[in-house]
Amino acid sequence: MSSCKNLDGNFTVESDSCKYTDDAIISDYSYETTVVEGTTVKPTTTKMQFKTERKVGKTGVMLVGLGGNNGCTCVAGAIANKLNLTWETKEGTQKANYWGSLLLASTVKLGNDRHGNSVYTPMNNMLPLLNPNDIVWGGWDINSTNLGDAMKRSKVLEYDLQQKLYPHMKDIKPLPSIYFPDFIAANQGERADNVLSGTKQEQMEQIRKDIREFKANNGLDQVILLWTANTERFSAVEEGVNDTAENILSSIEMGEAEVSASTVFAVASILEGSTFINGSPQNTFVPGVIELARQKKVFIAGDDFKSGQTKMKSVMVDFLVSAGIKPVSIVSYNHLGNNDGKNLSAPSQFRS
Repeated sequence: MSSCKNLDGNFTVESDSCKYTDDAIISDYSYETTVVEGTTVKPTTTKMQFKTERKVGKTGVMLVGLGGNNGCTCVAGAIANKLNLTWETKEGTQKANYWGSLLLASTVKLGNDRHGNSVYTPMNNMLPLLNPNDIVWGGWDINSTNLGDAMKRSKVLEYDLQQKLYPHMKDIKPLPSIYFPDFIAANQGERADNVLSGTKQEQMEQIRKDIREFKANNGLDQVILLWTANTERFSAVEEGVNDTAENILSSIEMGEAEVSASTVFAVASILEGSTFINGSPQNTFVPGVIELARQKKVFIAGDDFKSGQTKMKSVMVDFLVSAGIKPVSIVSYNHLGNNDGKNLSAPSQFRS
C-alpha cells in the first residue's frame, strides 16, 4: 500500500530542460494547446524559457488604500506573524499563522518515490520566494488615519489582538493619495482628508517620487504596488486618449478626464520599473497602460482579488452552470465591506 511523504528541504531537478547557475534557474517549457479554425483542429506547441533569480532581494510593498479594511488587516496579519503573537479569543488562545495562504499553506505533488509513495512539498519550496515576514510595508490613502486607529475602525480583528498590535501600527501613516471624485462614490468625500493637489501630471510625479524615496529609505531591491483602494467606475476607452502608450502619457500630462487614479498609479509604477497589481474590478489596464508595460518590460496583473465571498460566488456559479443550472440572481454579504459596500452603493461603481 502506497502512502504520502513530505519533502520540506531544497531539491534539485535533473533534466535537460532545467539548468542551474549561481544566479538563476533556467527552464525550458513547451506549452501545448489546440487551435480550432472552422472545421480544422490544429495542435500547436509554443517553446518558452523561464529564468528565475535565485536570490530573493529585499522587497517593499506599497498599498494604494493602505488605511482601508484590506490594507490595515493585511499589514496587521504580517506583523502578527513576524512577532509570533498570541491572543485570547472566546475559543481559547490563538497563535498567528498563515493558514489559508496559497503559497504558505498549500503543498504540491512532486511525483512518486521508487516504492510508489507520493511525495509532496510546500508550494513555497518550489522556487525561491519572499517570506511575507520580511516585507517592508508602506503606501497611500485618501484618509489620514494611522494604521492602528484604522485597524480599530475596521473591526475585523479580535480585540485582544488589536491591543497587542496597536503599538506597532500607530506610527504607520499613509502618504497623501490621488483623489478623483468623479471615479468613486460621492459618499467617500467625507473621508478624503489626505489628498494630493496639482495637475494629474504633477500628482503622478509625486507618486513616482514616493516610490523612489520608499525604495531608497528602506534599502530595497524592488518595490511592488498593489491597488486595494475603492472600486472605481469604468473608464471610457477612447481613441487618442488611452488607447496607446504615447496617448496615455500625453493624456495624463493634459489632465484628460477619463484617466482614473488607478491608471495614474499604474503608469507611475511602470515608469519606476515596479510591478503593479490591481485588486479591484475596474478597467485600470486600458490598452495604453498595457502597451506601456510591454515597452518598459514591467509586470502588471490583476482585475480583482477574488477572495472570500467573491471567490465563492465564482466557484459556485461555474459549478451550477456546468450542471446545467442558470443562476438568475446572486445575493451575498461581504464581511469586510464596511466602506467598500458604501462605495459600491453608487450605481457606476457597482457596475464595475
